[in-house]
Amino acid sequence: MWKLTAKIDGITGEDMVKGVIFDIDGVILDSMPIWDKAGEMFLSNLGLQPEPGLAETMFCMSMSEGAKFLKERYRLDMDEDEIIKGINDTIRDFYACQVQLKEGVGQFLKELHQYGIKMVAATSCDREVFERALKRLDVIGYFDKIFTSTEVGAGKVKPDIYLAAAGHMGTLPNDTWVFEDALYAIKTAKNAGFRTVGVYDDSNKDHWDEIEKVSDLCFKKLDNIHEFLEKALP
Repeated sequence: MWKLTAKIDGITGEDMVKGVIFDIDGVILDSMPIWDKAGEMFLSNLGLQPEPGLAETMFCMSMSEGAKFLKERYRLDMDEDEIIKGINDTIRDFYACQVQLKEGVGQFLKELHQYGIKMVAATSCDREVFERALKRLDVIGYFDKIFTSTEVGAGKVKPDIYLAAAGHMGTLPNDTWVFEDALYAIKTAKNAGFRTVGVYDDSNKDHWDEIEKVSDLCFKKLDNIHEFLEKALP
């Protein structure tokens, strides 16, 4: 049990937030555009001009399908494995050198930490991709542990990663808040008994109305710790 140690707008240390689980992409990091535009950035790095609407064209393709499409459409003198590696390198370089925190998140995490609220992260992204970004942006130390879907062995269509995270903190689902931007992940956490916070990102704007209906709380930005605590505490 993690008690607030200071008074906030009438909330005292007798009120409690036991644990928080954060998604990373679209919640902590402003990283969602890279997943849509990695193909375009890869071509640009080769000195080629991507066609308008390329991201939409490739949206439903697998990595191998996308590599084959780019090879044929842009007459690339590379095999498909080289193209896939090039796209993955583009993504890794973006995280390592360019991606930024979403607005307000750094202070939000800092203040949660100051109030003694235990935090972990749960992400579908591979560790080698996000870890360098969190270190560069000086926020990795706020998380007691980071869980990945790959290491847990199940994606967020199943609650395994959230249950593992809560188990690590020693909290029950109904005492644990999950911050997510993806509708399907919010539904998974909600159905497993977790308290949910929907976080807005441009990538989820088409689902925002439903996210507001499904989530216990919703925020356009994570920039006001007092607002979260006042709404989250009983």
